[in-house]
Amino acid sequence: MALIALCSAAACSSPKPAVNSAQAQTFTDELGRAVKIVFPPQRIVSLAPSVTEILFALDLGDRVAGVTTYCDFPPEAKTKEKMGDTLHPNLERLIALKPDLIIITTASQLEKLMQQLGELNIPIYVTNPRTVREVVVSIRKIGAATGAAAKAEEIAIEMDRRIANVEQRVNDLPKPNVLYVLQTAPLITTGRNTFINDLINLAGGKSVSASETADYPQLSRETAIARAPEIIIAPETHGTELVKEEDLRRDFAVTPAVKTNRIVRVNPDWTDRPGPRIVEGLEQLAQGLHPQSP
Repeated sequence: MALIALCSAAACSSPKPAVNSAQAQTFTDELGRAVKIVFPPQRIVSLAPSVTEILFALDLGDRVAGVTTYCDFPPEAKTKEKMGDTLHPNLERLIALKPDLIIITTASQLEKLMQQLGELNIPIYVTNPRTVREVVVSIRKIGAATGAAAKAEEIAIEMDRRIANVEQRVNDLPKPNVLYVLQTAPLITTGRNTFINDLINLAGGKSVSASETADYPQLSRETAIARAPEIIIAPETHGTELVKEEDLRRDFAVTPAVKTNRIVRVNPDWTDRPGPRIVEGLEQLAQGLHPQSP
């Protein structure tokens, strides 16, 4: 991935460095980059909704200087300075905030932004969770880099407990074939290297797209039908305009899922965002896949 090749904020030179080495500590982000951060950072910019949720869960809301327009949870996040959307943040506005730490995700694909900010020596920490348990690790690492390690550990322990409870509940149950639908026209689902695929596995199911190498592959309707999904998962809140009930029932009428009325709606904020609420998504998904389990 191109992001890996980019220099770390600590390694890039600048005539006016933003980080005083005498005050800084070095942390390794989730791409293995060494990031030198004034510790603890007092002005943090989040360029992903999941990161914003993590920072507020760590009780760092008062130190969040800016967020994206998509950052809507918790409600307090809506009051923060907006940096634009996740893929196209406003560089001038971001620099004007004078952050001492920016946290982004590899999903944002902000190679150009990283290069520009690296030249200004603004520390950039990259998160990169690919599984549910890696989300827990990510929370611990962000907690360490922001001076909130104790709170991060508290959150992580509780998340680990809830994950283990779900695994224990579904461990011996049959694993139905699951089609997770992000969009119907065209049909977009999830690949094997996504945390959504991991969620399905942990919840006691098998994704029909688990063999796909792309993170969010496009499948033909015929291919999806041939894989005989027994349960179709779709968003219950925003995103429903992309996955309409009537479209699912028409397009997949011959599948076991529609024939047995097994279309399960989940909260996409819980399943699509790799933050603290992903355990709520796991529990909701497990209940949808195995409603009769204790």
